[in-house]
Amino acid sequence: MQDEVSGVWGPALVQSHPAAFFHTPNSPGGRATVLPSSSKASVRLDSEPKRRGLLWHRTYAVDFSADYVFTNPTRIPQTLYLQFPLPADSAGLHGFVFQVGEEAATTAAADDGIVTRAVVVPAGESVPLHVAYRTRGTDSWNYHFDDARRITGFDLRMRVNFADINFPVGTGSPEQRQQDAQGWDLAWTYPDVLSAPSIGMDMPKLLNAGPVALRIVQFAPVSLLFFTAVVLLVAALKRIPLHPMHVFFVSAGFFAFHLLFAYLVDLLDPYASFGVAAAVSLLLVAGYLRAVGGKLLFRVAVPAQLIYLMLFSLSFFFDGLTGITLAVVSVLTLALLMILTAKVDWRQVFNAEQRVA
Repeated sequence: MQDEVSGVWGPALVQSHPAAFFHTPNSPGGRATVLPSSSKASVRLDSEPKRRGLLWHRTYAVDFSADYVFTNPTRIPQTLYLQFPLPADSAGLHGFVFQVGEEAATTAAADDGIVTRAVVVPAGESVPLHVAYRTRGTDSWNYHFDDARRITGFDLRMRVNFADINFPVGTGSPEQRQQDAQGWDLAWTYPDVLSAPSIGMDMPKLLNAGPVALRIVQFAPVSLLFFTAVVLLVAALKRIPLHPMHVFFVSAGFFAFHLLFAYLVDLLDPYASFGVAAAVSLLLVAGYLRAVGGKLLFRVAVPAQLIYLMLFSLSFFFDGLTGITLAVVSVLTLALLMILTAKVDWRQVFNAEQRVA
């Protein structure tokens, strides 16, 4: 549904740095480019995530305002063509302002996504440009410098309403950061920088129940393998006979968690769905093993299911924790089983099982 959401809210927005040009035979193509001698921009990003189906989409609203100053670098008056590129494929720019000097804001339409205004600037003089708009986007917002030329007098202040800030790959880190209860105040300043890095902000990541449920279900056989290994080994050591049908019903009760969770997340909060599914599965499995093997298997089944089903599945809610959780649980399980069975005469155990059979 990403395309549908982007069609309503707009894509990841990129605001390019403006420029001006004037005609001269001394430059390639007859044009000389002039970058702003001073830039003061203000950006406010408000994360407003929207849900479609089982997915949360990282949508946001942005208020952009900037004041630029363009200076005539020559010794004669020049007609500067001020150009401000608009974000591509935006969901509409509300309250758009493009004002040159003291003149009234222009209502000229953009040509190929660029608003252009010609103004005569005396030799060595400057002309200010004020631009502002409101719009919406998805996933990230970027301020991009189109070429590697020198950027001078640049200052961008950003306000975000979320705590989990992350800067996209290839963008620069802010020189100033200040956090409060409502979000962050960030500042990028380029007083005189060659090849200035772009500026950007990713919207905060959200817990998407659909992908989490998918990964939990895909790794269900792994957690079941650990659980059944512990239960069967303890049953063998304590001479509790278990039939393959017992294992079948235990496995079915174990997978009841995954079945319920996969469907409940479409109706309830992910954590509430997790709690309901876990409680039902624990009641089925632990209660069944108590009826089969008494209190001993019950005391083994409850902590084993808490670790191998719930703790393992809960790790999928947090990025980067699943692998280390699996590794730690595997090593600890191996260590525990090795300690418990270090002095066991396995020939005697399996011979006893054969005589019982």
